[in-house]
Amino acid sequence: MVKEIERAGLPVVHICTVTPISLTVGANRIVPAVAIPHPLGNPALEFDEEKALRRKLVEKALNAMQTEVSDQTVFED
Repeated sequence: MVKEIERAGLPVVHICTVTPISLTVGANRIVPAVAIPHPLGNPALEFDEEKALRRKLVEKALNAMQTEVSDQTVFED
């Protein structure tokens, strides 16, 4: 699905907890998530810390979306 959306001209960012799976399915822009049960957060953190964590992930994904890539790219820290 990701490849078809990209072929239509829309950039896609795959936020995932298991990056090898994203690489296998052919996602071009990959942002590693936090953990399988809570990919976009950590309920063990205080509210402000979790909010900052979520914001960091979303900002990383937005930056990845704006980045031109020719091959699969994992956007680490």
